[in-house]
Amino acid sequence: MRRKDREIKELEEMLAVMRRAEVCHLALNDADGYPYVLPLNFGIEEKDGHVVLYFHSALTGKKLDLLARDSRAAFAVDTKHQLQYFEEKGYCTYAYESVLGRGRLRLLAEEEKAAALAALMDHYHPGQHAWYNPAAIPRTAVYALEVEEMTGKRKLPK
Repeated sequence: MRRKDREIKELEEMLAVMRRAEVCHLALNDADGYPYVLPLNFGIEEKDGHVVLYFHSALTGKKLDLLARDSRAAFAVDTKHQLQYFEEKGYCTYAYESVLGRGRLRLLAEEEKAAALAALMDHYHPGQHAWYNPAAIPRTAVYALEVEEMTGKRKLPK
């Protein structure tokens, strides 16, 4: 990282940024050599320093086709966006927090889906144990990104 003064080094701080984020951009490897990037809802789980992101989708589609071919993926989350314009200086900048990383995706087995979907619900309804209809579980693909590495960066407002 070029700007070491902006680096977020602590895992707990990176997790806090991720918990504040509303969307995770997931990048998959497309067959034509270009990345396939899509915004997704997500959930987070951390155990003993190991981070897992959870996603859901329909049972069929491009994401799952790409996942079946190549499990490698990258992700990006960002939050605390604040555009700053200093007219007198003719200067514009942007404050933000972000976490980027990569890992491997795996499709979850039926018996793993409920816990992952609970993590997704908890991300958007923290501490509320928000209800979702369990009848949706068999009709939903749920997958986990086992994070292998990640970095965080923060630019504070001026």
